[in-house]
Amino acid sequence: MRALVKARAEPGLWLEDVPAPEIGINDVLIRVRKTGICGTDLHIHSWDAWAQKTIPVPLVIGHEFVGEIVEVGSNVNDFTTGDIVSGEGHVVCGRCRNCMAGRRHLCAHSIGLGVQRPGAFAELVALPMTNIWHHWDGVDEDVASIFDPFGNAVHTALAFPVLGEDVLVTGAGPIGCMAVAVARHAGARHIVISDPNAYRCGLALQMGATAAIDPTKDGFEEIQRDLGMTEGFDVALEMSGQAAALRGLLPAMAHGGRVALLGIQTGEVPIDFTPIVFNMLTLKGIYGREMYETWYQMAVMVQAGLDISPVITHRFSHLDFEEAFSIAASGGSGKVILDWTDIP
Repeated sequence: MRALVKARAEPGLWLEDVPAPEIGINDVLIRVRKTGICGTDLHIHSWDAWAQKTIPVPLVIGHEFVGEIVEVGSNVNDFTTGDIVSGEGHVVCGRCRNCMAGRRHLCAHSIGLGVQRPGAFAELVALPMTNIWHHWDGVDEDVASIFDPFGNAVHTALAFPVLGEDVLVTGAGPIGCMAVAVARHAGARHIVISDPNAYRCGLALQMGATAAIDPTKDGFEEIQRDLGMTEGFDVALEMSGQAAALRGLLPAMAHGGRVALLGIQTGEVPIDFTPIVFNMLTLKGIYGREMYETWYQMAVMVQAGLDISPVITHRFSHLDFEEAFSIAASGGSGKVILDWTDIP
């Protein structure tokens, strides 16, 4: 089959012929239709320090996808050929304390699709049946292909109640923009997006943000005054992974404010704990999606009318992956989709 492969320990990706995956008795084989390019894929493409430490070479990459089931193992039930599905990209051990207690998103031994095991940027991908999400009728195929990052946004945005609250989102990447839409759908009052990228701030405003600021030029005090806020932000969603964003949001929080942290810091970040302690803030780390409550929440919100399609700004054939990756890395895009239905 054709697949996009990290074939060598150097920058770049290669479209190659590789063996099709084999499935076991508990597995599902899926013909991939659409895939989304993730920040993780960009790290792998550029072969940065994280990728060099993490990625076994060679490896088929990619973890955001939608496809059609073409084969199921002999033990598989509830799934049949022809089902339109996506997959939870974290394959858990099933035997640790958290897995046995039903907290699979907290498994300490999970491995990542397209990171430690062959991924979805390919004609076919195989996953355990416990990792398969059967899409409900009526879900747009492009939207279905980005349920994985949509889940990150939902998990973060709903980590704390936002109904009637003032919400700050730092980082207007695709997941930050989707988090804006989720917070709006969930009843937030004001949602302020903070990012120096004007294009992506515009996209966040389209997704439902009340206002946008450039943190390199503006502080939070003026926008809080303009919006009539007197006690700071009730909830903050840190999506950028930038140290300045994390440090900057803490003094802008209301007493008792809650901060959900999805952005991954790349090094040590000096933090002034004074506002955390004296203002009694709660900080919660977020990773991936809750299995499978977040997936259920995503499906329900889409069914109820939440439209995240504006975050998808570019679509390419998988044959044009180099251009697609360049656009995704440029900062001048939202989600970028690769189409795998045009296999020669």
